[in-house]
Amino acid sequence: MNRRFFTLDVFTDRPLAGNPLAVVLDGFGLDSARMQSIAREFNLSETTFVLDPRDPVNTAALRIFTPARELPFAGHPTIGSAVMIAVARAPEMLGRGDLQIVLEEQVGPVRCSVRRKGNAYFASFGLPALPFTVPGVPGAAEAAAALGLLVSDIGFDRHRIARYSCGTPYTFVPVAGLETIARAAPDLARFRDVFDETGVFLYTRETKGAENAVHARMFAPQFGIIEDPATGSAAAAFAGVAQEFEAPEDGVHTITIEQGFEMGRPSLIHLTMDVAAGRLTAGEIGGSSVIVSQGTMDV
Repeated sequence: MNRRFFTLDVFTDRPLAGNPLAVVLDGFGLDSARMQSIAREFNLSETTFVLDPRDPVNTAALRIFTPARELPFAGHPTIGSAVMIAVARAPEMLGRGDLQIVLEEQVGPVRCSVRRKGNAYFASFGLPALPFTVPGVPGAAEAAAALGLLVSDIGFDRHRIARYSCGTPYTFVPVAGLETIARAAPDLARFRDVFDETGVFLYTRETKGAENAVHARMFAPQFGIIEDPATGSAAAAFAGVAQEFEAPEDGVHTITIEQGFEMGRPSLIHLTMDVAAGRLTAGEIGGSSVIVSQGTMDV
């Protein structure tokens, strides 16, 4: 059967930057093993499959695969798939305003908004769950050794290693600056033992762009992703880190996270946090996408 697919670059407004994504629009009739094989064939950080929703009030169901496993939730696949569904199903509406899309993912319904932005598209989604802590935080010494860093490289101000999830868990490792984060080189033999089944999100306040708040890198070799150019699900969970260590005042805060620069794939992720009575009450992830290629596959 011929199935339509598209590739997009996500969290960027220009081709050949950001995080590439494959979207298979005709996912019906494929079992999990076949989807995993197709994801390995594309060999991108994620491939998504669009299916009919279980609840007809929603737009579509979405399954997300890395080259090695299925994920219950991921940010750049949510952004890119929402854009692709909007372009494929209602291109004329994108010229008139925001298009609302609800995607059924394993974490539950994810509400998205898509609009045209020049030659690109901008999409955002509300966090499917507020960030929650995950047990098993590693010590600084073992984390540093697994990342090719020194113990003295880990931490700044009040920031220390933490684990948070909004559906996909991450270990968040604060480091001193750009020079330190550039030196990070995961030891694959130690990585899984130290970080279990979590991706590792290194971050620092020192940034390439003066307008950005955080510079990051993300490693997840156990998912088949040595390094990821842009990780929306980690940015979503990072809201928990920001709330814990920065204690922002009540109100709406938007920060931009830059990622992928060390890979030559610069990416910008917009994280919005709503804080009331000293607590995080809601959040949103947003970013641009561009369509790069399209075709059919006979599988």
